[in-house]
Amino acid sequence: MEVTKFEELELNDPILRAVEDMGFEEMSPIQAKSIPTVLEGKDVVGQAQTGTGKTAAFGIPLLQKVDPKNKYLQGLVLCPTRELAIQVAEEFRRLGKYMHGVKILPVYGGQEISKQIRSLKGGVQIIIGTPGRVMDHMRRKTIKFDHIQTVILDEADEMLNMGFREDIETILSQIPQERQTVMFSATMPKPILEIARTYQKNPKIIKVVKKELTVPKIEQYYYEVSPRNKEEVLCRLLDMYNPKLTLVFCNTKRQVDELTSSLQGRGYFAEGLHGDLKQQQRDRVMHSFRNGKTDILVATDVAARGIDVDDVEAVFNYDVPQDDEYYVHRIGRTGRAGREGRAFTLVVGREVFKLRDIQRYCKTKIKLQPIPSINDVTAVKAEKVLEKVKDIIETEDLTKMIDLIETKINENGFTALDIASAFLKMVMGDESKEEDRDFEDFGDTGAEVGMVRLFINLGKKQNVRPGDFLGAIAGETGMPGKLIGTIDMYDKYTFVEVPREYASEVIQAMKSAKIKGKSINIEPANRK
Repeated sequence: MEVTKFEELELNDPILRAVEDMGFEEMSPIQAKSIPTVLEGKDVVGQAQTGTGKTAAFGIPLLQKVDPKNKYLQGLVLCPTRELAIQVAEEFRRLGKYMHGVKILPVYGGQEISKQIRSLKGGVQIIIGTPGRVMDHMRRKTIKFDHIQTVILDEADEMLNMGFREDIETILSQIPQERQTVMFSATMPKPILEIARTYQKNPKIIKVVKKELTVPKIEQYYYEVSPRNKEEVLCRLLDMYNPKLTLVFCNTKRQVDELTSSLQGRGYFAEGLHGDLKQQQRDRVMHSFRNGKTDILVATDVAARGIDVDDVEAVFNYDVPQDDEYYVHRIGRTGRAGREGRAFTLVVGREVFKLRDIQRYCKTKIKLQPIPSINDVTAVKAEKVLEKVKDIIETEDLTKMIDLIETKINENGFTALDIASAFLKMVMGDESKEEDRDFEDFGDTGAEVGMVRLFINLGKKQNVRPGDFLGAIAGETGMPGKLIGTIDMYDKYTFVEVPREYASEVIQAMKSAKIKGKSINIEPANRK
Protein backbone atom coordinates (compact mmCIF):
# COMPACT_ATOMS: atom_id res chain seq x y z
CA MET A 1 0.00 0.00 0.00
CA GLU A 2 1.34 3.44 -0.98
CA VAL A 3 2.19 5.83 1.84
CA THR A 4 0.16 9.06 1.50
CA LYS A 5 0.75 10.94 4.78
CA PHE A 6 4.07 12.40 5.96
CA GLU A 7 3.61 11.05 9.50
CA GLU A 8 3.59 7.49 8.07
CA LEU A 9 7.23 7.99 7.05
CA GLU A 10 10.00 7.49 9.61
CA LEU A 11 11.12 11.12 9.49
CA ASN A 12 13.03 13.08 12.13
CA ASP A 13 10.78 15.13 14.43
CA PRO A 14 12.20 18.50 13.25
CA ILE A 15 11.23 17.72 9.63
CA LEU A 16 7.73 16.52 10.62
CA ARG A 17 7.28 19.74 12.66
CA ALA A 18 8.28 21.85 9.65
CA VAL A 19 5.92 19.93 7.34
CA GLU A 20 3.14 20.44 9.91
CA ASP A 21 3.93 24.18 10.03
CA MET A 22 3.73 24.38 6.24
CA GLY A 23 0.23 22.95 6.55
CA PHE A 24 0.61 20.02 4.13
CA GLU A 25 -2.05 17.41 4.84
CA GLU A 26 -0.93 14.60 2.57
CA MET A 27 1.72 13.92 -0.05
CA SER A 28 1.30 14.82 -3.70
CA PRO A 29 1.57 11.86 -6.16
CA ILE A 30 5.26 12.52 -6.95
CA GLN A 31 6.09 12.82 -3.23
CA ALA A 32 4.25 9.60 -2.36
CA LYS A 33 6.14 7.67 -5.05
CA SER A 34 9.59 9.29 -4.65
CA ILE A 35 10.21 10.00 -0.95
CA PRO A 36 10.21 6.36 0.31
CA THR A 37 12.53 5.28 -2.57
CA VAL A 38 14.95 8.19 -2.09
CA LEU A 39 14.95 7.55 1.69
CA GLU A 40 16.11 3.98 0.95
CA GLY A 41 19.19 5.48 -0.73
CA LYS A 42 18.34 4.32 -4.26
CA ASP A 43 19.11 6.32 -7.40
CA VAL A 44 15.95 7.79 -8.95
CA VAL A 45 14.86 9.36 -12.24
CA GLY A 46 11.59 11.16 -11.57
CA GLN A 47 9.37 12.55 -14.31
CA ALA A 48 7.20 15.36 -12.96
CA GLN A 49 6.17 18.86 -14.00
CA THR A 50 6.81 22.05 -12.03
CA GLY A 51 4.15 22.68 -9.39
CA THR A 52 3.71 19.03 -8.37
CA GLY A 53 5.62 19.33 -5.08
CA LYS A 54 8.86 17.79 -6.40
CA THR A 55 11.13 20.08 -4.31
CA ALA A 56 9.85 18.43 -1.12
CA ALA A 57 10.11 15.04 -2.89
CA PHE A 58 13.91 15.34 -2.91
CA GLY A 59 14.33 17.96 -0.14
CA ILE A 60 12.84 15.90 2.68
CA PRO A 61 15.03 12.78 2.09
CA LEU A 62 18.15 14.92 1.65
CA LEU A 63 17.54 16.80 4.94
CA GLN A 64 16.77 13.50 6.69
CA LYS A 65 20.18 12.19 5.61
CA VAL A 66 22.26 15.26 6.56
CA ASP A 67 24.38 15.16 9.72
CA PRO A 68 24.16 18.63 11.37
CA LYS A 69 27.27 17.96 13.51
CA ASN A 70 29.54 17.71 10.46
CA LYS A 71 30.20 21.03 8.75
CA TYR A 72 31.39 19.63 5.42
CA LEU A 73 29.32 19.57 2.18
CA GLN A 74 26.99 16.55 2.13
CA GLY A 75 24.36 17.37 -0.50
CA LEU A 76 24.41 19.21 -3.85
CA VAL A 77 21.32 20.32 -5.82
CA LEU A 78 21.86 21.61 -9.38
CA CYS A 79 19.21 23.92 -10.90
CA PRO A 80 19.06 25.54 -14.36
CA THR A 81 18.46 29.16 -13.24
CA ARG A 82 19.26 31.50 -10.36
CA GLU A 83 15.51 32.02 -9.78
CA LEU A 84 14.93 28.29 -9.31
CA ALA A 85 18.04 27.96 -7.10
CA ILE A 86 16.72 30.74 -4.80
CA GLN A 87 13.23 29.20 -4.78
CA VAL A 88 14.54 25.69 -3.94
CA ALA A 89 16.81 27.11 -1.20
CA GLU A 90 13.80 28.88 0.37
CA GLU A 91 11.80 25.64 0.37
CA PHE A 92 14.77 23.77 1.95
CA ARG A 93 15.02 26.44 4.66
CA ARG A 94 11.33 26.08 5.47
CA LEU A 95 11.64 22.28 5.62
CA GLY A 96 14.83 22.47 7.72
CA LYS A 97 13.91 25.38 10.02
CA TYR A 98 13.92 23.19 13.17
CA MET A 99 17.14 21.38 12.19
CA HIS A 100 19.70 23.35 14.20
CA GLY A 101 23.18 23.42 12.74
CA VAL A 102 22.14 22.69 9.12
CA LYS A 103 23.34 25.40 6.75
CA ILE A 104 21.90 25.71 3.22
CA LEU A 105 23.50 28.02 0.66
CA PRO A 106 22.31 28.97 -2.85
CA VAL A 107 25.20 29.76 -5.26
CA TYR A 108 24.48 31.33 -8.65
CA GLY A 109 25.86 33.79 -11.16
CA GLY A 110 25.00 37.46 -10.80
CA GLN A 111 25.85 37.49 -7.09
CA GLU A 112 29.36 38.48 -5.96
CA ILE A 113 31.44 35.29 -5.71
CA SER A 114 33.43 36.72 -2.76
CA LYS A 115 30.23 36.85 -0.69
CA GLN A 116 29.56 33.17 -1.48
CA ILE A 117 33.17 32.23 -0.63
CA ARG A 118 32.81 33.89 2.82
CA SER A 119 29.64 31.86 3.48
CA LEU A 120 31.31 28.64 2.29
CA LYS A 121 34.22 29.11 4.70
CA GLY A 122 31.81 28.94 7.65
CA GLY A 123 30.81 25.39 6.68
CA VAL A 124 27.79 24.47 4.54
CA GLN A 125 26.07 21.06 4.43
CA ILE A 126 23.79 21.64 1.41
CA ILE A 127 24.51 23.73 -1.69
CA ILE A 128 21.81 24.60 -4.23
CA GLY A 129 23.46 26.07 -7.31
CA THR A 130 23.55 26.65 -11.04
CA PRO A 131 26.08 24.48 -12.94
CA GLY A 132 28.15 27.48 -14.13
CA ARG A 133 28.68 28.96 -10.67
CA VAL A 134 29.32 25.54 -9.08
CA MET A 135 32.04 25.01 -11.74
CA ASP A 136 33.56 28.42 -10.82
CA HIS A 137 33.83 27.31 -7.19
CA MET A 138 35.28 23.94 -8.24
CA ARG A 139 38.04 25.71 -10.16
CA ARG A 140 38.77 27.96 -7.17
CA LYS A 141 38.62 24.92 -4.85
CA THR A 142 36.13 26.80 -2.65
CA ILE A 143 33.69 23.88 -2.95
CA LYS A 144 35.05 20.44 -2.11
CA PHE A 145 33.11 17.32 -3.09
CA ASP A 146 34.98 14.76 -0.89
CA HIS A 147 32.08 14.07 1.51
CA ILE A 148 29.05 14.49 -0.80
CA GLN A 149 26.53 11.67 -0.29
CA THR A 150 23.66 12.94 -2.47
CA VAL A 151 23.43 14.83 -5.78
CA ILE A 152 20.10 16.10 -7.13
CA LEU A 153 19.57 17.35 -10.68
CA ASP A 154 16.38 19.47 -10.67
CA GLU A 155 14.69 20.23 -14.02
CA ALA A 156 17.45 18.25 -15.75
CA ASP A 157 15.90 18.60 -19.23
CA GLU A 158 15.93 22.39 -18.84
CA MET A 159 19.62 22.33 -17.86
CA LEU A 160 20.41 20.33 -21.02
CA ASN A 161 18.33 22.75 -23.17
CA MET A 162 20.43 25.61 -21.75
CA GLY A 163 23.68 23.89 -22.80
CA PHE A 164 24.84 22.70 -19.36
CA ARG A 165 25.43 19.04 -20.31
CA GLU A 166 29.23 19.33 -20.29
CA ASP A 167 29.22 21.18 -16.94
CA ILE A 168 26.89 18.60 -15.39
CA GLU A 169 29.07 15.70 -16.57
CA THR A 170 32.23 17.43 -15.29
CA ILE A 171 30.61 18.00 -11.86
CA LEU A 172 29.27 14.43 -11.61
CA SER A 173 32.64 12.96 -12.60
CA GLN A 174 34.35 14.84 -9.70
CA ILE A 175 31.94 13.60 -7.00
CA PRO A 176 32.74 10.34 -5.13
CA GLN A 177 31.15 7.32 -6.82
CA GLU A 178 29.70 6.10 -3.53
CA ARG A 179 26.83 8.55 -3.68
CA GLN A 180 23.11 8.70 -4.39
CA THR A 181 22.13 10.48 -7.65
CA VAL A 182 18.55 11.69 -8.05
CA MET A 183 17.29 13.35 -11.22
CA PHE A 184 13.97 15.13 -11.83
CA SER A 185 12.85 16.11 -15.31
CA ALA A 186 9.54 17.12 -16.94
CA THR A 187 10.45 15.18 -20.10
CA MET A 188 12.65 12.16 -20.80
CA PRO A 189 14.73 12.95 -23.92
CA LYS A 190 17.57 10.66 -24.99
CA PRO A 191 20.38 12.77 -23.37
CA ILE A 192 18.66 12.46 -19.95
CA LEU A 193 18.59 8.68 -20.26
CA GLU A 194 22.25 8.68 -21.36
CA ILE A 195 23.25 10.66 -18.22
CA ALA A 196 21.19 8.22 -16.12
CA ARG A 197 22.97 5.23 -17.68
CA THR A 198 26.43 6.76 -17.21
CA TYR A 199 26.18 8.34 -13.76
CA GLN A 200 23.45 6.38 -11.90
CA LYS A 201 23.34 2.85 -10.50
CA ASN A 202 20.20 0.93 -11.52
CA PRO A 203 17.98 3.99 -11.15
CA LYS A 204 14.31 3.53 -10.39
CA ILE A 205 12.18 5.38 -12.96
CA ILE A 206 9.22 7.14 -11.32
CA LYS A 207 6.60 8.77 -13.53
CA VAL A 208 3.61 10.79 -12.46
CA VAL A 209 1.48 10.63 -15.57
CA LYS A 210 -1.11 13.35 -16.00
CA LYS A 211 -4.61 12.07 -16.54
CA GLU A 212 -6.54 13.52 -19.46
CA LEU A 213 -8.25 16.40 -17.75
CA THR A 214 -11.46 17.97 -18.94
CA VAL A 215 -13.01 21.04 -17.42
CA PRO A 216 -16.78 21.55 -17.26
CA LYS A 217 -18.30 24.60 -18.94
CA ILE A 218 -17.65 27.17 -16.26
CA GLU A 219 -16.68 30.84 -16.64
CA GLN A 220 -13.06 30.96 -15.46
CA TYR A 221 -11.19 34.14 -14.53
CA TYR A 222 -7.93 35.03 -12.82
CA TYR A 223 -6.66 38.19 -11.12
CA GLU A 224 -3.02 39.20 -10.65
CA VAL A 225 -2.78 40.32 -7.01
CA SER A 226 -0.12 41.10 -4.42
CA PRO A 227 0.07 39.04 -1.19
CA ARG A 228 -1.09 42.01 0.87
CA ASN A 229 -4.22 42.80 -1.19
CA LYS A 230 -5.29 39.20 -1.80
CA GLU A 231 -7.92 39.21 0.94
CA GLU A 232 -9.30 42.59 -0.16
CA VAL A 233 -9.66 41.39 -3.79
CA LEU A 234 -11.50 38.26 -2.60
CA CYS A 235 -13.92 40.40 -0.58
CA ARG A 236 -14.55 42.77 -3.50
CA LEU A 237 -15.36 39.83 -5.77
CA LEU A 238 -17.66 38.33 -3.14
CA ASP A 239 -19.44 41.69 -2.83
CA MET A 240 -19.70 42.17 -6.59
CA TYR A 241 -21.01 38.75 -7.54
CA ASN A 242 -22.75 37.99 -4.22
CA PRO A 243 -22.94 34.22 -4.94
CA LYS A 244 -25.56 32.19 -3.06
CA LEU A 245 -23.04 29.56 -1.87
CA THR A 246 -19.27 29.93 -2.28
CA LEU A 247 -16.33 27.54 -1.93
CA VAL A 248 -12.90 29.08 -1.26
CA PHE A 249 -9.86 26.79 -1.59
CA CYS A 250 -6.54 27.24 0.24
CA ASN A 251 -3.45 25.02 0.02
CA THR A 252 -2.80 24.73 3.78
CA LYS A 253 -4.75 24.24 7.01
CA ARG A 254 -3.17 27.37 8.51
CA GLN A 255 -4.35 29.51 5.59
CA VAL A 256 -7.89 28.10 5.97
CA ASP A 257 -7.94 29.13 9.65
CA GLU A 258 -6.50 32.60 9.00
CA LEU A 259 -8.80 33.39 6.06
CA THR A 260 -11.92 32.07 7.82
CA SER A 261 -11.16 34.24 10.85
CA SER A 262 -10.57 37.33 8.63
CA LEU A 263 -13.79 36.82 6.66
CA GLN A 264 -15.79 36.37 9.86
CA GLY A 265 -14.20 39.58 11.18
CA ARG A 266 -15.42 41.41 8.06
CA GLY A 267 -18.98 40.21 8.68
CA TYR A 268 -19.22 37.31 6.20
CA PHE A 269 -20.91 34.05 7.18
CA ALA A 270 -17.84 31.86 6.65
CA GLU A 271 -16.70 28.51 8.09
CA GLY A 272 -13.45 26.55 7.66
CA LEU A 273 -12.99 22.87 6.82
CA HIS A 274 -9.68 20.95 7.02
CA GLY A 275 -8.16 17.67 8.17
CA ASP A 276 -7.65 18.70 11.82
CA LEU A 277 -11.40 18.99 12.46
CA LYS A 278 -13.13 16.11 14.25
CA GLN A 279 -15.92 14.32 12.38
CA GLN A 280 -18.55 16.00 14.57
CA GLN A 281 -17.19 19.46 13.68
CA ARG A 282 -17.03 18.55 9.97
CA ASP A 283 -20.66 17.41 10.05
CA ARG A 284 -21.76 20.64 11.75
CA VAL A 285 -19.88 22.83 9.24
CA MET A 286 -21.25 20.90 6.25
CA HIS A 287 -24.81 20.94 7.60
CA SER A 288 -24.55 24.69 8.10
CA PHE A 289 -23.26 25.12 4.49
CA ARG A 290 -25.90 22.85 2.93
CA ASN A 291 -28.83 24.58 4.61
CA GLY A 292 -27.53 28.07 3.74
CA LYS A 293 -26.65 29.31 7.26
CA THR A 294 -23.03 29.52 6.07
CA ASP A 295 -22.55 31.33 2.74
CA ILE A 296 -18.81 30.70 2.35
CA LEU A 297 -16.93 27.46 2.99
CA VAL A 298 -13.13 27.82 3.16
CA ALA A 299 -11.43 24.43 2.67
CA THR A 300 -8.27 22.50 1.78
CA ASP A 301 -8.34 20.07 -1.17
CA VAL A 302 -8.20 17.01 1.08
CA ALA A 303 -11.00 18.20 3.38
CA ALA A 304 -13.21 19.14 0.41
CA ARG A 305 -13.28 15.60 -0.98
CA GLY A 306 -16.80 14.27 -0.96
CA ILE A 307 -18.43 17.72 -0.75
CA ASP A 308 -21.49 17.33 -2.96
CA VAL A 309 -23.57 20.52 -2.84
CA ASP A 310 -25.56 21.42 -5.95
CA ASP A 311 -26.09 25.16 -5.39
CA VAL A 312 -22.45 26.32 -5.25
CA GLU A 313 -22.45 29.37 -7.55
CA ALA A 314 -18.75 30.29 -7.32
CA VAL A 315 -15.41 28.65 -6.54
CA PHE A 316 -12.42 30.79 -5.52
CA ASN A 317 -8.86 29.51 -5.69
CA TYR A 318 -7.45 31.75 -2.95
CA ASP A 319 -4.19 29.83 -3.49
CA VAL A 320 -3.24 28.46 -6.92
CA PRO A 321 -3.59 24.66 -6.55
CA GLN A 322 -0.41 22.58 -6.23
CA ASP A 323 -1.53 20.10 -8.86
CA ASP A 324 -3.38 20.53 -12.17
CA GLU A 325 -5.87 17.81 -11.21
CA TYR A 326 -6.82 19.71 -8.06
CA TYR A 327 -7.86 22.66 -10.22
CA VAL A 328 -10.34 20.47 -12.10
CA HIS A 329 -11.69 18.90 -8.88
CA ARG A 330 -12.08 22.36 -7.30
CA ILE A 331 -13.92 24.17 -10.06
CA GLY A 332 -16.05 21.12 -10.90
CA ARG A 333 -17.96 21.79 -7.67
CA THR A 334 -19.81 24.69 -9.29
CA GLY A 335 -22.00 24.79 -12.42
CA ARG A 336 -23.67 21.49 -11.55
CA ALA A 337 -26.93 20.14 -12.99
CA GLY A 338 -26.89 22.63 -15.87
CA ARG A 339 -26.58 25.67 -13.59
CA GLU A 340 -24.26 28.58 -14.29
CA GLY A 341 -20.92 28.48 -12.50
CA ARG A 342 -17.95 30.78 -12.05
CA ALA A 343 -14.39 30.09 -10.96
CA PHE A 344 -11.94 32.78 -9.84
CA THR A 345 -8.20 32.28 -9.20
CA LEU A 346 -5.99 34.79 -7.34
CA VAL A 347 -2.45 34.72 -8.74
CA VAL A 348 0.63 36.19 -7.02
CA GLY A 349 3.72 36.99 -9.12
CA ARG A 350 5.28 33.95 -10.79
CA GLU A 351 2.28 31.73 -10.00
CA VAL A 352 1.00 32.91 -13.39
CA PHE A 353 3.37 30.32 -14.95
CA LYS A 354 1.74 27.57 -12.89
CA LEU A 355 -1.65 28.78 -14.11
CA ARG A 356 -0.43 28.54 -17.71
CA ASP A 357 0.52 24.90 -17.07
CA ILE A 358 -2.98 24.29 -15.71
CA GLN A 359 -4.54 25.85 -18.83
CA ARG A 360 -2.34 23.71 -21.07
CA TYR A 361 -3.03 20.41 -19.32
CA CYS A 362 -6.72 21.05 -18.80
CA LYS A 363 -7.16 22.45 -22.33
CA THR A 364 -9.14 25.33 -20.90
CA LYS A 365 -9.12 29.12 -21.12
CA ILE A 366 -8.77 31.17 -17.94
CA LYS A 367 -9.25 34.88 -18.68
CA LEU A 368 -7.30 37.67 -17.00
CA GLN A 369 -9.64 40.25 -15.43
CA PRO A 370 -8.85 43.69 -13.98
CA ILE A 371 -9.21 43.94 -10.20
CA PRO A 372 -12.61 45.52 -9.50
CA SER A 373 -12.33 49.06 -8.14
CA ILE A 374 -14.41 50.43 -5.25
CA ASN A 375 -16.57 52.16 -7.88
CA ASP A 376 -17.21 48.86 -9.70
CA VAL A 377 -18.29 47.18 -6.46
CA THR A 378 -20.46 50.15 -5.50
CA ALA A 379 -22.15 50.18 -8.92
CA VAL A 380 -22.97 46.46 -8.72
CA LYS A 381 -24.25 46.78 -5.14
CA ALA A 382 -26.42 49.75 -6.16
CA GLU A 383 -27.80 47.76 -9.11
CA LYS A 384 -28.80 44.94 -6.76
CA VAL A 385 -30.48 47.35 -4.30
CA LEU A 386 -32.36 49.02 -7.18
CA GLU A 387 -33.55 45.61 -8.45
CA LYS A 388 -35.10 44.99 -5.01
CA VAL A 389 -36.64 48.48 -5.12
CA LYS A 390 -38.20 47.65 -8.52
CA ASP A 391 -39.74 44.46 -7.07
CA ILE A 392 -41.21 46.41 -4.13
CA ILE A 393 -42.68 49.08 -6.45
CA GLU A 394 -44.29 46.38 -8.60
CA THR A 395 -45.66 44.22 -5.76
CA GLU A 396 -46.30 46.40 -2.67
CA ASP A 397 -48.82 49.09 -1.74
CA LEU A 398 -46.68 52.22 -1.18
CA THR A 399 -49.48 54.79 -0.58
CA LYS A 400 -48.50 55.60 3.05
CA MET A 401 -44.83 55.96 2.13
CA ILE A 402 -45.65 58.27 -0.79
CA ASP A 403 -47.67 60.51 1.59
CA LEU A 404 -44.77 60.70 4.07
CA ILE A 405 -42.25 61.60 1.37
CA GLU A 406 -44.54 64.24 -0.15
CA THR A 407 -44.79 65.86 3.31
CA LYS A 408 -40.99 66.03 3.57
CA ILE A 409 -40.71 67.45 0.06
CA ASN A 410 -43.14 70.25 0.95
CA GLU A 411 -41.57 70.92 4.37
CA ASN A 412 -37.87 70.94 3.44
CA GLY A 413 -37.80 71.74 -0.24
CA PHE A 414 -36.11 68.39 -1.08
CA THR A 415 -36.76 66.72 -4.40
CA ALA A 416 -37.89 63.09 -4.61
CA LEU A 417 -34.49 62.39 -6.23
CA ASP A 418 -32.67 63.85 -3.17
CA ILE A 419 -34.58 61.56 -0.83
CA ALA A 420 -34.14 58.46 -3.04
CA SER A 421 -30.36 59.13 -3.26
CA ALA A 422 -30.09 59.56 0.53
CA PHE A 423 -31.93 56.26 1.09
CA LEU A 424 -29.58 54.48 -1.34
CA LYS A 425 -26.51 55.89 0.44
CA MET A 426 -27.95 54.89 3.81
CA VAL A 427 -28.52 51.29 2.64
CA MET A 428 -25.07 50.96 1.05
CA GLY A 429 -22.99 52.87 3.59
CA ASP A 430 -20.28 55.43 2.75
CA GLU A 431 -17.88 53.58 0.48
CA SER A 432 -16.51 56.67 -1.23
CA LYS A 433 -13.88 57.09 1.51
CA GLU A 434 -12.17 53.82 0.66
CA GLU A 435 -9.01 54.10 -1.40
CA ASP A 436 -7.60 52.07 -4.25
CA ARG A 437 -3.94 52.86 -3.67
CA ASP A 438 -2.91 49.20 -3.36
CA PHE A 439 -4.54 48.42 -6.69
CA GLU A 440 -2.78 50.90 -8.93
CA ASP A 441 -2.67 49.61 -12.51
CA PHE A 442 0.71 50.27 -14.12
CA GLY A 443 -0.32 48.70 -17.43
CA ASP A 444 2.34 47.04 -19.58
CA THR A 445 5.76 48.56 -18.78
CA GLY A 446 7.68 45.96 -20.78
CA ALA A 447 8.69 43.97 -17.68
CA GLU A 448 8.46 40.23 -17.26
CA VAL A 449 5.27 38.75 -15.80
CA GLY A 450 4.54 39.87 -12.23
CA MET A 451 7.04 42.77 -12.41
CA VAL A 452 6.89 46.51 -13.16
CA ARG A 453 9.69 48.27 -15.04
CA LEU A 454 10.63 51.62 -13.49
CA PHE A 455 12.51 54.50 -15.15
CA ILE A 456 15.15 56.35 -13.06
CA ASN A 457 16.89 59.47 -14.41
CA LEU A 458 20.45 58.46 -13.38
CA GLY A 459 22.85 56.45 -15.51
CA LYS A 460 26.47 55.45 -16.05
CA LYS A 461 27.61 59.05 -16.67
CA GLN A 462 26.63 59.95 -13.07
CA ASN A 463 29.06 57.25 -11.82
CA VAL A 464 26.37 55.05 -10.30
CA ARG A 465 26.46 51.25 -10.33
CA PRO A 466 23.65 48.63 -10.29
CA GLY A 467 24.44 47.95 -6.62
CA ASP A 468 23.67 51.60 -5.76
CA PHE A 469 20.10 51.24 -7.12
CA LEU A 470 19.66 47.87 -5.44
CA GLY A 471 20.92 49.18 -2.09
CA ALA A 472 18.83 52.37 -2.25
CA ILE A 473 15.57 50.56 -3.12
CA ALA A 474 16.08 47.81 -0.53
CA GLY A 475 17.18 50.38 2.10
CA GLU A 476 14.30 52.82 1.56
CA THR A 477 11.50 50.24 1.30
CA GLY A 478 12.75 47.31 3.41
CA MET A 479 12.07 45.07 0.39
CA PRO A 480 14.52 42.11 0.17
CA GLY A 481 17.15 42.93 -2.47
CA LYS A 482 16.79 39.47 -4.04
CA LEU A 483 13.27 40.41 -5.22
CA ILE A 484 14.62 43.20 -7.43
CA GLY A 485 14.77 42.01 -11.04
CA THR A 486 16.76 43.15 -14.07
CA ILE A 487 18.70 46.45 -13.84
CA ASP A 488 19.43 47.91 -17.31
CA MET A 489 21.83 50.88 -17.18
CA TYR A 490 22.34 53.44 -19.94
CA ASP A 491 24.42 56.65 -20.05
CA LYS A 492 21.78 58.99 -18.63
CA TYR A 493 19.04 56.74 -17.23
CA THR A 494 18.36 53.28 -15.83
CA PHE A 495 15.47 50.77 -15.89
CA VAL A 496 14.84 48.66 -12.78
CA GLU A 497 12.27 45.85 -12.50
CA VAL A 498 10.47 45.37 -9.17
CA PRO A 499 7.61 43.02 -8.19
CA ARG A 500 4.23 44.53 -9.13
CA GLU A 501 3.02 44.35 -5.53
CA TYR A 502 5.89 46.59 -4.37
CA ALA A 503 5.85 49.08 -7.27
CA SER A 504 3.67 51.79 -5.63
CA GLU A 505 5.69 51.57 -2.42
CA VAL A 506 9.02 51.83 -4.28
CA ILE A 507 7.89 54.88 -6.30
CA GLN A 508 6.58 56.60 -3.15
CA ALA A 509 9.67 55.85 -1.02
CA MET A 510 12.22 56.74 -3.71
CA LYS A 511 10.71 60.16 -4.54
CA SER A 512 12.46 61.68 -1.53
CA ALA A 513 15.58 59.43 -1.71
CA LYS A 514 19.02 60.28 -3.04
CA ILE A 515 21.52 58.01 -4.77
CA LYS A 516 25.16 59.07 -4.31
CA GLY A 517 23.89 62.45 -3.13
CA LYS A 518 21.80 63.00 -6.28
CA SER A 519 18.03 63.53 -6.21
CA ILE A 520 16.15 61.21 -8.54
CA ASN A 521 13.02 61.06 -10.66
CA ILE A 522 11.35 57.64 -10.68
CA GLU A 523 8.23 56.60 -12.61
CA PRO A 524 6.75 53.58 -14.43
CA ALA A 525 8.49 53.01 -17.78
CA ASN A 526 6.57 53.64 -21.00
CA ARG A 527 6.31 50.61 -23.28
CA LYS A 528 7.54 51.67 -26.70
